[in-house]
Amino acid sequence: MGSIGIKSSGSEVVTIDVHAAKGLIQTGHVYLDVRTVEEFQKGHVDAEKIINIPYMFNTPEGRVKNPEFLKEVLSACKKEDRIIVGCQSGVRSVYATSDLLTEGFKDVRNMGGGYLDWVKNQFPLKIPLNLVKDEVPLKAPLGLVIDEVTVKEPLDLLKNELP
Repeated sequence: MGSIGIKSSGSEVVTIDVHAAKGLIQTGHVYLDVRTVEEFQKGHVDAEKIINIPYMFNTPEGRVKNPEFLKEVLSACKKEDRIIVGCQSGVRSVYATSDLLTEGFKDVRNMGGGYLDWVKNQFPLKIPLNLVKDEVPLKAPLGLVIDEVTVKEPLDLLKNELP
């Protein structure tokens, strides 16, 4: 993908595709999901180091920027952390990445295409079990208590079994 035309205090936002993002996430980069809490709870990237801090909130008047976004990220991450920023389609994450670079974060990249491209490429997801059950009846051992399931291949859901 490469650079995108948004500059922030001398640093240009670097956008990478989901394939590159997946590789970086697997090597220890933090995945910062900037979607709303509601979007995140419906399913998200399967990453060891994942944080959900919304960049915007839904209000009756429309979406508004989270005024505490930078403060919340600073409380969860160091400016030296290696961070991949993602959202639903890759738009909010561009602006969030720009803000983080302006704030002095050193190694921040935008994941182009967002969660939609991640799903489209059938990369591993974390989906709340109650949503999976609503979509596909699952066969699970009695007494199994879990609230989230990792789906390595989203098409596994069609096999009617827990991964």
